Amino acid sequence: MAEELKIIQDSKEKQYQSILAQIEALISGEEDLIANMANIAAALKQQFDWWWIGFYVVRHNELVLGPFQGPVACTRIAKGRGVCGAAWQQKTTLIVKDVEQFPGHIACSSASRSEIVVPVFDREGEVAAVLDADSEHLAHFDETDQLFLEKLCKLIRL
Repeated sequence: MAEELKIIQDSKEKQYQSILAQIEALISGEEDLIANMANIAAALKQQFDWWWIGFYVVRHNELVLGPFQGPVACTRIAKGRGVCGAAWQQKTTLIVKDVEQFPGHIACSSASRSEIVVPVFDREGEVAAVLDADSEHLAHFDETDQLFLEKLCKLIRL
C-alpha cells in the first residue's frame, strides 16, 4: 500500500472501518514491530486527531514509551500505576471518561481529559504492550472505540 491514507469524515464506526482496513494493508508483510507501531499511531492520529496516541511496551516488568504521536509523554510506567499500568495488570481495556476521577492517574499532560488503554497480547496471552489514546475532551471514548481498537491490537504481531 502507498504510504498515503484516505481520511474520511463519517460516523465513528465508518471511520474505524476505513482506517483499520488501511492500517492492515500498511502493516501487512512488515515484520518490524516499531515500524508498525509508528505507522499505526500516525494513522490513528491522522484519522481521529486525538490529543495523544501511542504505545507503551513491556520491558523488564515496566511499561516503556514506544512509538507515539502527540506531545512528550511519560517514559516509564509501573505495573498497576495509572490507566496504562492498570490495563496491563488487569489484562483488559480501560475507558476513563474523566482522568481526574481515576485513582492514581498519571498526568503526563494536564490537557488530557479522557483516555482509553487497550492491551496488546503476545502469542502466550500475556500483555506485551498497551495502546494508549488520550483526548482533551471529557467522555470522548466509548464502546465503539473499544471494539475497533481491540480489533486493531489483534493485528499487531508480537
